[in-house]
Amino acid sequence: MEVFLAQLINGLALGSIYVLLVTGFNLMILVARIIQFAYPQFVVLSMYACWEVLRLTNNVFLAVFACISTSIVLNILSEPIFRRITNMKGIDINASFVASLGIAIVITDIMSHSLNYGFPIAFPTSWVEGSLARFGLIMISKGQLYALAGSIIAVLLFFYLLYRTKQGRLFRAIAENRFAARLIGIPIVKTSIFSYFIAGLLGGFIAILLSLLLGSASPWLGEFVALKILAVSIVAGLGNLRGGLVCGLCLGVTEAMAMGYLSGSWSNVVSFVIMLIIILIKPQGLFGTSIS
Repeated sequence: MEVFLAQLINGLALGSIYVLLVTGFNLMILVARIIQFAYPQFVVLSMYACWEVLRLTNNVFLAVFACISTSIVLNILSEPIFRRITNMKGIDINASFVASLGIAIVITDIMSHSLNYGFPIAFPTSWVEGSLARFGLIMISKGQLYALAGSIIAVLLFFYLLYRTKQGRLFRAIAENRFAARLIGIPIVKTSIFSYFIAGLLGGFIAILLSLLLGSASPWLGEFVALKILAVSIVAGLGNLRGGLVCGLCLGVTEAMAMGYLSGSWSNVVSFVIMLIIILIKPQGLFGTSIS
């Protein structure tokens, strides 16, 4: 039972990070109409920015600011590229996936060749260490608590923005019918740019939580996570925000349980096999796709 509870806590902490990543990913699908495969790479590069500033200044506030700023800037700088692609006649949403794949490859190459000599980075022990409670095999770390609490707060704020504010209504109107939204005078470009800003803000926050939870990052972390986020989005249903919450948590818990009870590196195999079975049975996703 202790092993089960310990892995459950690990799974919920990891799953909460997946939830935030899928939320930002789906926001780009719904409002900007793109499949942003490079979104996790933006998050990892923001982790590198956080690490570099922390190493040079040892100032936590500057490191957090650099992390969030990097993510916002990267997302907004990508907006003109995807806007041009989505505005081209006869081009569907899959074209944005190809473009974002190219961006992801470029960012991964930059990190693997130019940053920290291509070696993985490790955050200072003062940044990641801290066991808050231990009950036998069950240990709640500072990173796990921050990941869980931070994710809950971020998701609540995001859904408040989406369903309780004017900007959220604009997001939902564009997601529902982009052509009709343009006809009634909704500023499509301005609203789309703001969605990139929100995704960037969320990505910077994810980078901070990931650095606290993992304590390290590598150039290939973004690619590894991107495959999982894409798979989770397809299983839940592309663009389905609520489905992404459920499937993101389930992925985290499934991986943790596989690591706890199966020998070897079977966690990813188990997760992707389950995803494959679900996709074969229900191609539109468990909760249905929200894009046409």
